[in-house]
Amino acid sequence: MAVLNTIGRTRLVPLQHIVPQGSARVLVKLEYENPTGSMKDRMALAMVEAAEADGRLRPGGSVVEYTGGSTGVSLAFVCAAKRIPLRVVTSEASSKEKRAHMAALGARITLVASPTGETTKALTLEMIETARRLASAPGGYWTDQLNNTDQLSSYERMGEEIWEQASGQVGAFVQSVGTGGSLRGISTRLRVHNEAVHIVAVEPEESAVLSGGPSGSHKIEGTGAGFIVPLWTGTLANEIQTVSTEEAIATARRLARDEGIFAGTSTGGNVAVALRVAARLGPGKTVVTVAVDSGMKYLSTALYAQT
Repeated sequence: MAVLNTIGRTRLVPLQHIVPQGSARVLVKLEYENPTGSMKDRMALAMVEAAEADGRLRPGGSVVEYTGGSTGVSLAFVCAAKRIPLRVVTSEASSKEKRAHMAALGARITLVASPTGETTKALTLEMIETARRLASAPGGYWTDQLNNTDQLSSYERMGEEIWEQASGQVGAFVQSVGTGGSLRGISTRLRVHNEAVHIVAVEPEESAVLSGGPSGSHKIEGTGAGFIVPLWTGTLANEIQTVSTEEAIATARRLARDEGIFAGTSTGGNVAVALRVAARLGPGKTVVTVAVDSGMKYLSTALYAQT
């Protein structure tokens, strides 16, 4: 399908203005160039097509998923193109723009209440259980993004894109952890080319469970589930760094104003950590990170509503 062939081959661009003198260069993969404005288009297509190929998703069946927003939008896009019904479980912790986008693409939405409007372990687990119940209906296929390894091949291809676009000059790769799929797939591919690539995982400071801290609430959408996600393994990253919601927001705003890169909160977290790593590595090195999604998804949130 022609529209689905537009996924991927996004550009890799250098930051021009916010990298301090004496640091390594920082390259950002502009994943908001994907059709729905998100990196998750890659995984959505991979999960649906793998399930179609092996019969888990049969003709006339439907797809079910829980999501912080972007995965649901990407699945809605893929399912609309393939004319597959989609049920999405989400919450008020995701932006209004993401929920409206899913609905516009034809998804049926089940909303789980988030008393604080923030992402917590309890909220994530409630969304998972709701999706499990919905998927038990005849013909239902639950993509189950936290456990689904079908997504990894799409991120390995993204890792290959990065290696080619950077001409093999990748000293470090920085990426936030949601499902863990993108970090796992990309780092696996980069290490095929060079085992010495330094992989840095990013998680919310307020819920730094990968770092051994307690589960907490935060506002960095799409990251920090509040527990150690199944696709995570201790060998994925050379180090784990945390970033606060406040720093992620501030960096995302700075990216928009000083670089013209209009992206979401998790991108702000990625770049904040990439700048730290670049300062440590110094001149002559290259740090790569990801603009995960578009700032258009966050216009009603605290990220941009009051700037």
